[in-house]
Amino acid sequence: MGDALASWLQLREPHDWVARNGSLVDAAVRALPDRAQVRVLDLGTGTGSNLRYLMSRLPPLQDWTLVDKSPALLDSIAAHTEAWAGSHGLRVETFDDGLTIRGTGGNCRVSVLQRDLDLPLDRDLFRDRHLVTASALLDLVSDRWLAELASHCHCAGAAALFALIYNGETTFDPLDSDDGLAQDLLNAHQLRDKGLGGPAAGPAAAARAAHWFRQAGFEVLEATSNWDVDASAAAFQRELIDGLASAAAEQQPDCAARITAWRARRLQHLAAGRSRVGVGHLDLAAWPRRA
Repeated sequence: MGDALASWLQLREPHDWVARNGSLVDAAVRALPDRAQVRVLDLGTGTGSNLRYLMSRLPPLQDWTLVDKSPALLDSIAAHTEAWAGSHGLRVETFDDGLTIRGTGGNCRVSVLQRDLDLPLDRDLFRDRHLVTASALLDLVSDRWLAELASHCHCAGAAALFALIYNGETTFDPLDSDDGLAQDLLNAHQLRDKGLGGPAAGPAAAARAAHWFRQAGFEVLEATSNWDVDASAAAFQRELIDGLASAAAEQQPDCAARITAWRARRLQHLAAGRSRVGVGHLDLAAWPRRA
């Protein structure tokens, strides 16, 4: 499972980066108390994609803590980051519990931490952080988790930046009569308990996060960050269709045969070079409201 997840995360990384909303990153950076140095907490870091995306967009002196429950994913961060750094003129030095990235006038120290992120969240993780961030995480957590997240960010005085929150909207071209069924079953599956505080907020996660951050005294901005993928990204589309079909069939086993047939038709479109898939996401930035 660790290897399969790591492969999926690497496959989606370039599509995530294209989709992300740069204006929200800029808004979060403007809210930081010190434009020269920033201490960042990245929750559910996976293979470290969020670090690699944000590093050049944040102040030059950075101290990151990357948190994930999977030791296998954390172990993969150094190799993925070294490969990325080499193509960007950066140097990476590794040590026992992290790495340092240097170059282009900046210095980024990265610590990795294996931690289960189920409730209650560890308040100490948030202490002295300027920015709390995550990518492709919030739709997997519960409403209680989101409330606690906002509370901890408030206590730390930290800004927040959350990317690629699934909003429940999936589109396909060409159309198929069972696209709606597959999407509805996926969205129902998204509400299952993922081990992060109870039933997941799923497609409502961005709205619920915005609610709790506003309740905690934050200014909040939201923007779309949709995937729009044509048939040139065949490997990515195939994994996306397979994952959607698997979740849909698991959600309603008596529809498994129908979903299997839907998957086969979608893959036929992809093999013929005529498939396009859109997946809706929202990005969210929040920072403490000034008096």
